[in-house]
Amino acid sequence: MQPRIHLAIDNCFAAKRWTHPLEWMQIARDAGITCIEASADNENDPMYTPADAQQRWLEAVHDASAKTGVRVVNLFSGHGTYSTLGLAHPDVSVRDHMQHQWLEPMIRKAVSLDAGLGFFCHAFAQSILDDPQRYAEALDDLQRRLAELAQFAQAVGLGSLSVEQMYTPHQIPWTIDGARALLHTVNAGGAPLYITLDTGHHIGQPRFLRPTREQIAAHLDDPAANPLWLGPNPPAELDAALRYVEARPYLFTEPQDGDLYAWLRAFGGYAPIIHLQQTDGTASAHRPFTPQHNLTGVVDPQKLLAALSDAYAAPADDNLPTRCEDIYLTFEIFGSTPQHPADLLAGVRESAAYWRQFIPQDGLTLDALNAT
Repeated sequence: MQPRIHLAIDNCFAAKRWTHPLEWMQIARDAGITCIEASADNENDPMYTPADAQQRWLEAVHDASAKTGVRVVNLFSGHGTYSTLGLAHPDVSVRDHMQHQWLEPMIRKAVSLDAGLGFFCHAFAQSILDDPQRYAEALDDLQRRLAELAQFAQAVGLGSLSVEQMYTPHQIPWTIDGARALLHTVNAGGAPLYITLDTGHHIGQPRFLRPTREQIAAHLDDPAANPLWLGPNPPAELDAALRYVEARPYLFTEPQDGDLYAWLRAFGGYAPIIHLQQTDGTASAHRPFTPQHNLTGVVDPQKLLAALSDAYAAPADDNLPTRCEDIYLTFEIFGSTPQHPADLLAGVRESAAYWRQFIPQDGLTLDALNAT
């Protein structure tokens, strides 16, 4: 099976500037994009928006879609949920609130748009990371809630639900093996949970590589000359530090975890949403695909499509859902507060024109795109 590939854009680029659905749909259409990922940051967040205003937003989306031919294919969480511990908060009432009062309403909203939902709504505090027992308990609770959300989404008819890949130990999934284990556990509940990949979310992992005994010894001897991540609160004595690291494998990465294309080969078949941002590999700055940024960028469309082909050529993972029939390669371009609006829009247009060289038409199959 070969998936259909679509070029899309997250309307986060328009936040606080072009906030009415007709505005951001027209901008997308003028750039040659007809698939939208609607971010909660663009006046669509259940935490900030009363129910009647959310209903009016839905009506405006349907009306603008009829006028422009642009459709919302996915909803996505934004900075509001990213800035809290959310589903992994130590206070169970906060976890319950995020699950039942934020994510479940967003799932229902996505269903009303015949769209999917991607999200990231959790993080572990340093005190949790420092305690293996508390971490195990928090991880179990998070996985249970993700399974419940997947079951809820399946029951109400959501197209797809996907949790986003991240790049630091307090925000999982952030390693390839850890992502696979999390997805296996959640999908064992019987309802599908997918993963959202991001072309800039491989930049943090090299800073957390699993250290050797020699590296730890050198670090403890002279921390300033040999900076090293050992965890939130490591001991200063070598044998104790070695035991500390050994007891907390979830704090460390392997070299593959910092490889964008390794993530695509591992999970490309299970990622209905792939966020596109250009990066030089050192920062997840959500830059557009302009000639300036492409010169130093590590995100190459041909390599990305080839990695997706490798993913589909590999045997299917029986512990994961059915592989995606549609993949939305979705620009996630952030504009800075003082950036001129015209410059922001130019970046959107240039990004779309650049990627249309490789995806000239939405809905073409992956093998057809790789054959061109």
